[in-house]
Amino acid sequence: MSNPFTDANVQSTMRKLLLVPFVVAALAAQTAPPAVAPAFEVASVKQNTSGENLIGVRLAPGGRFTATNVPLRQLITMAYQVQPFQIDGGPVWLASDRFDIVAKAAGELPPPQPGTVGPLQMMMRSLLADRFKLVVRNERKEMAIYALVLGRTDGKLGTQLHQSTTDCAALMAGRRGAPPPGPPSLTDPIPCGMRIMPGNLSAGSVPMSQLVQILSQNLQRVVVDRTGLTGNFDANLMWTPDQMPRQGDLPPGAPALPPIDPNGPSLFTALQEQLGLKLDSTKGPVDVLVIDRAEKPTTD
Repeated sequence: MSNPFTDANVQSTMRKLLLVPFVVAALAAQTAPPAVAPAFEVASVKQNTSGENLIGVRLAPGGRFTATNVPLRQLITMAYQVQPFQIDGGPVWLASDRFDIVAKAAGELPPPQPGTVGPLQMMMRSLLADRFKLVVRNERKEMAIYALVLGRTDGKLGTQLHQSTTDCAALMAGRRGAPPPGPPSLTDPIPCGMRIMPGNLSAGSVPMSQLVQILSQNLQRVVVDRTGLTGNFDANLMWTPDQMPRQGDLPPGAPALPPIDPNGPSLFTALQEQLGLKLDSTKGPVDVLVIDRAEKPTTD
């Protein structure tokens, strides 16, 4: 599983990459690793001075985890499942210096589920505390947020949002023991999960909680679900990004991006026209991760 990320200074690049969902979630109640926290068996951390912008994150069989050219700020967002705007404080190099990490767990690591904190995230927290001397704490601040609500008074949804009839648990159980399927086409429907590309979101059998996480990532503001919709949904959303991607910005060998209509709707308009939902600007409490301490690791 590969995930490209960018730091706060190159947020536009994030939208130019083929992203596996990188979602925002409320902070876990416990922000520091417990007394006996899950940890990698072995881990190597080195500073990356290549000057490249592209970064990569991969979880491979055998509990192998690699992060290439990743700033500490992005490592924190991954370990604590927060967005960059939910991070407060820290040294000036937090988003500028890049690091390479190669680590291995004692056994297989389950794929991380969007918006949840699992073994991988806990091991990353232990690594950051050990190698970067990272110390964090929670605070809650009143900030501007968006509320996702129904766009029509009669509650009717848009043509591109439907209650899902797919049983993803049964689908996964049926594939158990079979070779993993190849990567889907960039235009194939997604039966379970999400595919995020610049100007396009395709979702299969996902709850509203995952949709608001993706919207928050794109809008750089917390989005809360006030639709009242329950269960899982299939959705297809197309809009024109603020910054149009270029094929030359993609990693070597990446498939060509589907065409984007430069005269298409904004994300706000597409939500209302295609999904029957809208975003109301309001204020509300937002969990913020405060960095009390972080040090550059000793290269090994």
